[in-house]
Amino acid sequence: MILGDICTRSCAFCGVRTGKPLPPDGDEPNRLYAAAKELGLKYVVITSVCRDDLPDGGAAQFVQVIEALHRDKLSAEIEVLIPDFRGSQSALEGVVAAQPTVLNHNVETVPRLYREVRPQAKYHRSLEVLKIAKSLDRRLLTKSGLILGLGEREDEVMAVMQDLKEIGCDFITLGQYLRPSLRHHQVVRYVSPEEFERYKVIGEELGFLGVASGPLVRSSFGAEDMWQNIGSSQK
Repeated sequence: MILGDICTRSCAFCGVRTGKPLPPDGDEPNRLYAAAKELGLKYVVITSVCRDDLPDGGAAQFVQVIEALHRDKLSAEIEVLIPDFRGSQSALEGVVAAQPTVLNHNVETVPRLYREVRPQAKYHRSLEVLKIAKSLDRRLLTKSGLILGLGEREDEVMAVMQDLKEIGCDFITLGQYLRPSLRHHQVVRYVSPEEFERYKVIGEELGFLGVASGPLVRSSFGAEDMWQNIGSSQK
């Protein structure tokens, strides 16, 4: 996770602290490159807190990290899990131009629950991030995810899956919400393994290139395997 550990947003499901972050660390890209090289990583997932305090939402730091990881032909595939950059197309263009392998942006939940669960985000803005990213580079693989158990209905989940497929999203993940603390949104229900399996089948029938669906699935769950098994054939 880059850009610190303090987020400018206050999503009701997230355990990351909300507050005023420190300025971006200029040496962070170099440290990430050195760590990836020392560990011999072949697939790197980079995410961040939301940085609405920065004019570009932190996009420049993503670009510098991607460029650092491309240095010296490190040969690591790069997946970025980005915020929405408050809808800035220029910020998104910079990240896409840096050529990550996979661009992930999570819609997180169904539109009806956004005001309660993601008050500083907008569902259609998140869809636009994925749609525009794909339009900027048709070779780019895109990915999104949902956390379930926040109070959504099954028909709403399927509608979101359909929305994602219609904008060309390639990969989707669905996992169970687990409450970080009593201050956070309650777990409305625990989704059964059978229901998760139904979503997997539905996702595959819709034509997603990769679907990860299960109680313990998270955004980066099996990320490298998903790319190797399905994404690499699309390069």
